[in-house]
Amino acid sequence: MKQLNFLQNCTEPIQPIKQEASEWKLFIDGASRNNPGQAGAGIYLLKDGEPVYQEGFYLGIKTNNEAEYFALLLGLFFCKPLLFADDLLLIISDSELLIKQMKNQYKVRKPELKKMYNLAVILLENINYSLCHVKREYNKQADKLANKGVDKGSVVPKEFMSLARSHEIAL
Repeated sequence: MKQLNFLQNCTEPIQPIKQEASEWKLFIDGASRNNPGQAGAGIYLLKDGEPVYQEGFYLGIKTNNEAEYFALLLGLFFCKPLLFADDLLLIISDSELLIKQMKNQYKVRKPELKKMYNLAVILLENINYSLCHVKREYNKQADKLANKGVDKGSVVPKEFMSLARSHEIAL
């Protein structure tokens, strides 16, 4: 399996369990102008190196960290139905805080982030996944989509909003 140079610093191995398994890469990014401010979430999903889904969404007024978590949640919302049991999902973000919190290396202290963290843990159940922090320059596509979400005002799907509300997450 070919590894991209910027992923070499990831600490977790990313080997498919079976030969038939697909490798998915979910690039996510959140943007907040003025923090807190007008915010967006960008999602760029690849299956075996081929783009499958890309979109940016408007989130309203959020902090940068909230936008990063919304990007993760939206990415999982869209990719989870596409994954098979043996597939591997590599989640790639330039948010060190998000990645370290999801790996339980940092505590999640802010109540709103804790709710999002808890939902992410639920969405990740039964998925073979790995988390990887990358430098900002290796996450340009997701960044562009997050900013597009703010600029275009792209609406978050109603089904996602319902899921977020059911976990007491305000959007």
